[in-house]
Amino acid sequence: MNADKMIDILQANRLMRSPSEIAAFENALIELAQNPEDRWLPELHLALDDRCQQQEVMWDLIHFLESFDMKAQLLAFVKVLPELMARTPEWTKILYYRICNDESARVLYQEILQDLNLEVGKIAELLNADISGNDEEARLYAPVRSALL
Repeated sequence: MNADKMIDILQANRLMRSPSEIAAFENALIELAQNPEDRWLPELHLALDDRCQQQEVMWDLIHFLESFDMKAQLLAFVKVLPELMARTPEWTKILYYRICNDESARVLYQEILQDLNLEVGKIAELLNADISGNDEEARLYAPVRSALL
């Protein structure tokens, strides 16, 4: 298996506009899952795309990301957070919500943010502000968001 090739296949087929793109995406994920490596995590996060036409298949990628060591996954998430927010804000929020809903992930995320540079902290604050701007999201996530600030 050539991991770089599989990740390129994910990127090229992330919109899943046809059965062949769906199959290529799923097969690449299956191949990568056989021998996962933490070094792939930034690129795997960036395979998410709000324009994807098969949301249920994209959830397979979310679950794959979450199968990695939590610290490695969170470090990669934070590393690509500015680009991820620009490219795919909805999937970024979904990942963020999932972090907020897991106490150990939430605590570790907070520790990671405290250790990183100001730019990432500002991006994380923007993510919080964006969620706060949505009344339903704000109501649901206010208790966990306050724990992150």
